[in-house]
Amino acid sequence: MSLSRFAALCVSLFVATAPAVSHAKDTLVIGISQFPSTLHPSFDSMLSKEYVNGMARQKLTIIDHDWEIACLLCMELPNLEKGTARFETTPDGADGLAVDYTLRDDAVWGDGTPITTKDVLFTWEVGRTPEVGVSNQELFRRILSIDAHDDKRFTVHLDRRSCSYEGLADFELIPEHIERAAFEVPADYRKRTAYDRDPTNPALWNGPYRVTGVQPGVSITLEVNPRWTGQKPHFNRIIVRAIENTAALTANLLSGDIDMIAGELGLTIDQALSFERRHGDDYQIVYRSGLIYEHIDLNLENPLLQDVRVRRALLHAIDREAMNKQLFDGRQPTAHGGVNPLDSVYYDGVPKYAFDPDRARALLEEAGWTPGPDGVRRNAEGATLRLEIGTTAGNKTRELVQQVLQSQWKDVGVAVGIKNEPARVFFGETVSKRQYDSMAMFAWLSSPQNIPRSTLHSEEIPMEENGWSGQNYTSYRNPRMDEIIDDLELVCEEDANQALWNEMQMIYATDLPALPLYYRAQAHIMPTWLTGLRPTGHQFPSTIWVQEWNVAE
Repeated sequence: MSLSRFAALCVSLFVATAPAVSHAKDTLVIGISQFPSTLHPSFDSMLSKEYVNGMARQKLTIIDHDWEIACLLCMELPNLEKGTARFETTPDGADGLAVDYTLRDDAVWGDGTPITTKDVLFTWEVGRTPEVGVSNQELFRRILSIDAHDDKRFTVHLDRRSCSYEGLADFELIPEHIERAAFEVPADYRKRTAYDRDPTNPALWNGPYRVTGVQPGVSITLEVNPRWTGQKPHFNRIIVRAIENTAALTANLLSGDIDMIAGELGLTIDQALSFERRHGDDYQIVYRSGLIYEHIDLNLENPLLQDVRVRRALLHAIDREAMNKQLFDGRQPTAHGGVNPLDSVYYDGVPKYAFDPDRARALLEEAGWTPGPDGVRRNAEGATLRLEIGTTAGNKTRELVQQVLQSQWKDVGVAVGIKNEPARVFFGETVSKRQYDSMAMFAWLSSPQNIPRSTLHSEEIPMEENGWSGQNYTSYRNPRMDEIIDDLELVCEEDANQALWNEMQMIYATDLPALPLYYRAQAHIMPTWLTGLRPTGHQFPSTIWVQEWNVAE
C-alpha cells in the first residue's frame, strides 16, 4: 500500500455527525481505546489500567508535571543531606542504601482503614514472591528488608546505591486487610485478588475516586471517595468507556455519548488532525509531545530474526520519514532508539537506518536469503522468510501502518502476515508471555531518564519459572548492555553517566532488538467547558490530578 493511499484511508475514518452534546456537569464520560486486563496495580503493564487507577489510587511517589519526583502518600522524599537516606553495607558486604519514608497521617483506604506499614510490608511480601509474578519483580528483588518503626514510619534497605534513590513510584501499596486472604496460596494470588474478583470493594482504593462499577470490556464507573481528605473533586461520577475501534471512539464523541477522548489512550495524531479540521471549533484540542516510543518488538528466539542483518534490512525497508510527513503532519518524528529527544539523556550520534530498499535487499542477500519463484526469499535449507506482525485490534492507525509495512517488506522479498488481538489479550497474554511469533507493534511510555532495565536487561525476560515477570519481551541478551544498565544506577557524575547513556543507545541501535518507528505525541480532545486537566508528557497520566479538573463558569 502506498503512503498516499494510507493517508487517504486515515482521512476517511472521520464522518461528520451531529455536534457534541455535553452531559450533566456532575458526570464526566471519558473514552479510551483499551480496556484494562486487570485493575491490580502490580500486574500487566497497561496504560489503560494506569489511567483508571490514577483517579482511584495514590502512589507513594510520582513524577509530576514538571518532570520532578514528588510525594503523594509520603510526607517528604528521602535525602542524603538530611540523613533520611544513608549509604550502608549490605549483609553480604556490598554497597547498599537505606531510605526513610513516612506515610501521610490522613492516608486511608476507602473503607476508612488507615494505610500503615502493615500494607508496606505486605506489598513487599507479595512482590518478592516469585510465583506471584508481579510486573516489576526487579524492584522487589533489590529490596533486602523493610523496617517498620511504627504505623507510619519505615525504612527500605536496598541492595545497591542509586543516583535516583528518592522515588519509589513502582512500589504500589495494596491493602493487607483485604488481600491477605487471597494471598494464602501465593501461586493462586493473581486469580484470587479482589482487584479482579471484587473491584468495587471500597477498601481497594485510596484516591479522590473509588471504583463503583465494572462492565468487563465496556466501562468502569468511579464515584467520589468519601474517605478522601485532599482537594474535593468537582465531578460526582466519572465513567471511563473502552471503545477499542478508534473510528467508533470519534463517533461516540460526536454523538455526545462521551464527553472527551483521553490523550493518553485515544486518537492517534493523524486521526486527531483530521478531527480538528472538521470539528476543532467545538472542542479543546491539546497536543502534547511526550516520552512515547512506538516500535516493533522482535521475538529474538525466532531463528529468522536472530541474524542482525535481517533486522537491519527490515528497518531499511520502511519509509518512516514519509510516514511522519504524510500521516502525522510532521508531529511524530522518526525514532532511532528508545530514548526520546525530549529526554535530557538523549544521544543523537546513534546509527540511523534511512529508507533504502536496495540496502535492505543487499543485507538479506548477505544473510543467505535469496528470492524464490514467488518473490519470497528462501535460504539454503529451503526455509522461507515469512514473519507475522501483531498489534492491538481496532486501532485503525496501527492497522493501516501494518498494511504499509507489509507492502514495503514484500517489496524486498519478506512475506509478513497480520494477526491482531484485543488489547487486553495482546498485552495480558500474547506479549507479556512472549507468545507472539515474530513481531509485536506497540508503544512504551516512560518517565524522564528512565533506565530501561525492565525492557533490556537479560534478567528481565518473562518466563514461566519467574511468573512471567519482566518486560524484556524480545528475549534480548547482551552482557555489555547488562553492565551498562547496572552502572547507570551507580555512576552519578554527569559526564560519566551521560557516556553510559550514549553507549547504551549505540548498542540498542546496533543490535536492534526492536524496530524503532516514531516518537508519538498525545492529542487530548476535551469539551470546551473542562478546565484543570494538565497533560504530563510521560508515563504517569493526567488522571493522577483528577481532583483539579473542573467546569468553566
